[in-house]
Amino acid sequence: MLLAYGAMVAATVLSYLWIRGLGKGLVAAQPPLEPGTDATGGGSDVLAHLLLALAVITLLARFLGGVFRRFLKQPPVMGEIVAGLVLGPSVLGALYPAAHAFLLPDEAVPYLGMISKVGVVLFLFLVGLDLDPRLLRMHKHATIAISHASILAPFLLGAALALWLYPRHSTSDVSFTLFSLFLGISLSVTAFPVLARILVDRHVQHTPLGATALACAAVDDVTAWTLLALLAGVASSQMGTALQTVLWVIVYVAVMFGVVRPLLAPLVAREQRAEGPLSHTALAVVFASLLFSAVATEAIGIHSLFGAFLLGALLPHEGRLAREIRQRLEDFVLVLLLPSFFAFTGLRTEITLLDRAEDWIACGAIVVVATLGKFGGTAAAARLTGFSWRSSAALGILMNTRGLMELIVLNLGLDLGVITPSVFTMMVLMALVTTLTATPALELLRGRRGLGNVFAPGVEGSGRAG
Repeated sequence: MLLAYGAMVAATVLSYLWIRGLGKGLVAAQPPLEPGTDATGGGSDVLAHLLLALAVITLLARFLGGVFRRFLKQPPVMGEIVAGLVLGPSVLGALYPAAHAFLLPDEAVPYLGMISKVGVVLFLFLVGLDLDPRLLRMHKHATIAISHASILAPFLLGAALALWLYPRHSTSDVSFTLFSLFLGISLSVTAFPVLARILVDRHVQHTPLGATALACAAVDDVTAWTLLALLAGVASSQMGTALQTVLWVIVYVAVMFGVVRPLLAPLVAREQRAEGPLSHTALAVVFASLLFSAVATEAIGIHSLFGAFLLGALLPHEGRLAREIRQRLEDFVLVLLLPSFFAFTGLRTEITLLDRAEDWIACGAIVVVATLGKFGGTAAAARLTGFSWRSSAALGILMNTRGLMELIVLNLGLDLGVITPSVFTMMVLMALVTTLTATPALELLRGRRGLGNVFAPGVEGSGRAG
């Protein structure tokens, strides 16, 4: 036995030496790689920097998220957003340029950007999966009026503000129509996940006012994302083909509802009845459907985010399938991938671009207009439909939260070239200010000055409609 084993090893060695002798006379056709590169074309240390950056981003986001939750009574996502900004050129790059360059070298940034975009695609899928269709089917006149007002008011004010911003902060290759539409739509967005988190943290999501806020935010975001999808199609194509893009969007939506959903129905029904963990086959089908939907919208020209969101919205909101998908995907996306998006946003946010008094005046004007439009439009509509002043104000504060959803919209606008880096920075600051002020404003309204619990049942009016 031992003799046979030795003979096998010896035969292998001799065979290799013979092959090696044959290969000595061969000449490689490809030129040598540049020093410090690998076969993929990236630097040999890019992966190490990227992994180190992801580790630092994850830990800092988790730490600041806890600080914001425990000490500032803010949703943890706000601390995670701030962590991303801290690691960017505005803070770390300004205070310690060498550390910033080491942690996030230029060669690693494109890879971080790609990881962050995958994270946002998966997050939008989860947002669509969390969207309760019952909220969109509420036919109360108050909900319809408030949601419409919370979109139209900031949209018109944003478009009007574009009259002043466009000649000062836009580029000649972007038309005023495109700039004003994007500004109006971006100010109309409400951070549905942040709003829901604020309500859940206070255990008021099932009160009449809490349910109304969720319904209005759901209608808000679906409407805003639909408009943004059409705008993205127009921005990424010539005006002559804009109508064609819109037609493709209609075809895509029709196929998703008329073909994809019926095809997935048997799988959904079987998994809803089954017991135990979700099968790998079911997960593969769902994830493949998600990716195909994202690819389809990317090919149409309206960005992969919309395909991910719509596929999530098509799946059942409740039941075993949605619960299992959330358990498998949510922690990975929220803990690892989304912080990379915040860091990538931080890299694109350069406060040093606002180096003139006029820039800061413009930034302040954006904050004021965004707040007046969202808070004012919501509160006025709520009051006209029968809510008390306190309930109307609370609803306006909640709808004025923007947070993560606004950052996704702004990154999309920057990718499309609709807004400049300076306007992007102004809008990021606006998103931070409007979201960070929501919680203390609600606390003030709830009773610190004797206003009582504004979320208690019976506070709001009858919700009568005009």
